[in-house]
Amino acid sequence: MTAISSSSGDTAPGHDAGRIVEHFSALQEALQRNGEAMTTIASWGARLADIFDAGGQLLAAGNGGSAAEAQHLTGELVGRFKDERRPLPAIALHADTSAFTAVGNDYGEDEVFARPVRAYGRPRDVLVALSTSGTSRNVLAAVKAAQELDIETWALTGPGPNPLAAMCSDAITVEAPTVATIQEMHLVLIHSLCMSLDTTLAGRS
Repeated sequence: MTAISSSSGDTAPGHDAGRIVEHFSALQEALQRNGEAMTTIASWGARLADIFDAGGQLLAAGNGGSAAEAQHLTGELVGRFKDERRPLPAIALHADTSAFTAVGNDYGEDEVFARPVRAYGRPRDVLVALSTSGTSRNVLAAVKAAQELDIETWALTGPGPNPLAAMCSDAITVEAPTVATIQEMHLVLIHSLCMSLDTTLAGRS
């Protein structure tokens, strides 16, 4: 990986390049520190291919930046990641804003993901739960609802141990110093999952 460096001649007056260099360096370190996640992601890709081939679907839940990551994942599956393939059934549970706000208003914030899990989820599905802290109550409630329906649960979280990682059937805990770097690592893992899935599906066609 190319080293990141800066010099005063490369920056505009008043521009603090130092913090940007620190951020890039933190991401480089996180990529190296979390290299063992590649094995888990490869196994998730193969398992996800089995789920889709059996007629299952992927549900994804997260708040804030993790909601964006969840929707990024489902967008790659319903559309395509790189190579052409069939569309795959995937739902970001926050994306229907009318249902999301109705559930929040009528049942409370903790139910905004759990109730859609009960509406859409089936035993052959998988729920991908994203939380940088691993403590988001509405995400934990979604996992509990999924487990009640015998739905497989995977977590992408920040540093472990944390409640979400402990609760799910499998989890990747990202060691990184900031929420921003954790989210960036989650995106790397999401793209890697799509890559593993596509490779597995292509090998079966």
